[in-house]
Amino acid sequence: MSTIDQSRLLQMRSSILNQNQALQRAAGGAAAGGAAGAGAAPDFGSAIASALQQVNTQQAKASDLSEAYERGDTHDIVSVMIERQKASLGFETTLQVRNKLLSAYRDIMNMPV
Repeated sequence: MSTIDQSRLLQMRSSILNQNQALQRAAGGAAAGGAAGAGAAPDFGSAIASALQQVNTQQAKASDLSEAYERGDTHDIVSVMIERQKASLGFETTLQVRNKLLSAYRDIMNMPV
């Protein structure tokens, strides 16, 4: 078993909290827009779409920085690795949310009527 580095764990926690805040802002923006329009509930689909767009943007940024480093355009390996780690955490978080949603869907579908 490998030991867990405390600073890495704190970075992961910080990243997850930042993504959670971004999701809450996206849901809050949808709620504010919906409440101003017709008093409707927040649009879950647009919140998820916004979160996926943020993850996609982060992955594209990490890819661009990696390619720039490989071409020799930049020598800042630290920023490249940080952006790649952010993209990885975003992807892992998205994957876990998807798994939880699928699990909840299966639970609902298996409920007796």
